[in-house]
Amino acid sequence: MKKTHQIQEVCTSCNGTGLYVGMTEMDGAAIVCASCKGTGYRVHEYTPFKKRELRPNVKRVYQVNPGIVIREGEDLRLNQCGGMSYQDWRNGREFDRGMEMRKFTCPAWWYQCANYKKQPAWKRCDEGRKTCMTFSKCKFFHVKHECWAKFDASAEDGQ
Repeated sequence: MKKTHQIQEVCTSCNGTGLYVGMTEMDGAAIVCASCKGTGYRVHEYTPFKKRELRPNVKRVYQVNPGIVIREGEDLRLNQCGGMSYQDWRNGREFDRGMEMRKFTCPAWWYQCANYKKQPAWKRCDEGRKTCMTFSKCKFFHVKHECWAKFDASAEDGQ
């Protein structure tokens, strides 16, 4: 059931003016703001949260997707993307090491998306991507398993 939040908030599309000026409105021209219909404010509608709902047909959950097509299936290769079962995620399991998409990413690529604070700042990464600026084009990408081993070893050392 939707409820109406009775606070009138400044429309962020027109900054409360009721008029929108975009890149095609020039030299003093404006249009009536489509977001607030010219009122300058918005009224929010929302559904109160009671519990996290089920998401039908989901089998596996990944922490992030760094831009790779992922899907579940019978083909073993499709199931080597890391992640955890939907049921584990629903039960509150945290993402651990080893749940990354290690077959398809390196630690720098994965953690740029998943948790920037954990992204390794190795000279090897800067060196490998110097000319291409793309993780998959890094000169060390074909041996990314070595990078994952180094990443795991640094965690064991407490670094």
